[in-house]
Amino acid sequence: MKGEIKGLKTLIMNESPSAYYIHCFAHQLQLVLVAVAKGNEPCKWFFDHVSYLLNIVGVSCKRHDMLRDVRAQKVLEALEMGEIESGSGLNQEMGLPRPGDTRWGSHFRTILHIVTMYPTILEVLDAIGKDPSQRGEWTRIRVVTFALESYDFVFNLHVMLVILGHTNELSQSLQKRDQDIVNAMALVSLAKNKMRHMRSHGWEEFLAKVTLFCNKHGIQVPTPEDSYVPHGRSPRYYEVQTNDDRYRREVYLGILDQIIQELDNRFDEVNMELLICMSALNPANSFASYDALKVMKLAEFYPQDISSMDLVRLEFQLATFIDDMRQDARFRSVHTIGELSVMLVCTNKHVLYDLVYMLIKLVLILPVATASVERVFSAMYLVKNKLRNSMSDDLLNDCLVTFIERDVFLKVSEDDIVEAFMAKERRRVT
Repeated sequence: MKGEIKGLKTLIMNESPSAYYIHCFAHQLQLVLVAVAKGNEPCKWFFDHVSYLLNIVGVSCKRHDMLRDVRAQKVLEALEMGEIESGSGLNQEMGLPRPGDTRWGSHFRTILHIVTMYPTILEVLDAIGKDPSQRGEWTRIRVVTFALESYDFVFNLHVMLVILGHTNELSQSLQKRDQDIVNAMALVSLAKNKMRHMRSHGWEEFLAKVTLFCNKHGIQVPTPEDSYVPHGRSPRYYEVQTNDDRYRREVYLGILDQIIQELDNRFDEVNMELLICMSALNPANSFASYDALKVMKLAEFYPQDISSMDLVRLEFQLATFIDDMRQDARFRSVHTIGELSVMLVCTNKHVLYDLVYMLIKLVLILPVATASVERVFSAMYLVKNKLRNSMSDDLLNDCLVTFIERDVFLKVSEDDIVEAFMAKERRRVT
């Protein structure tokens, strides 16, 4: 999950070529974004300066208040001039959230706020840079301000905005507790197609948006045919090229190519088809997603476990199996594949439908993790910290349950808790 052990998947595949491994879907998407952010030089330069900006603005509550006050003043001025409308839910207070590799969607939220609050941020940086009490940070503040007012920063800002914006629905879908695998995989395909469309046909529209933003905020737009001049950096580290080559070929197309390649590598067609076939055995809502053809396709993924003769027998067994499951009242309360396997054993039907039961076992041992699993691991690091490192497993489990399911426990009234304790037998404190 944390990515500390690299190459493990390759070692497993070399040892067992028929093995399938699918990591946490939401974590996969985040790995794509982080890999691009660290692997592309212009993109890394951009995120480095975003980090510098957050360190300056978010270093104290006073600077947060400055950002909020300037933002409120600009909203008030825009309302008076009729540039924006007022209403419930509009013109909310904003801050600059810090992105994190383990917090899904945090990069998009940060970039979105920078675009929205761009003039506010520059005004706050200017005020801090003129404050005599902040003389020790003047150099760092002016370097960040100089970068923010550059075309390089604005261009990379909009590249990441459109990429993260078009994958935001996918990110939100992958974070749901009750994950719909079929819809999630459809969103993966849509995200891939959108990235390819942007690469082939989206340059002119994208450039027009960047130019409009620059003209609005007084940023000089370089001529495409002129030679590229690196902003605040020595030209010796950059090859001689035109602005069009730099911004279109190296930055825009370069980042999109990396995104597409990472999406293809982490969400390959075999894994996506395997997941869709797995969902055909989902017993929720009386097997609403059942599809015999997908189950047969799932069986074909395991030729060493299910022979060609078994495939012929499986086709007839499935017809009887689905009718039996939908008619048997004992299976109406089953909602997950794990519960289905338990109920099959309890009713001794795992012997009757041996091939179906084998497929269910193969599905269960496939290490597919939803966003809920990632949340549990994150909660464990928060609850079992250095101050509580000596807690017992029972206490840890109790703390984790109340922390992870806090939406449920917050609805429990204090009176009910007091009455529950009062109903217990008195115990002597030792």
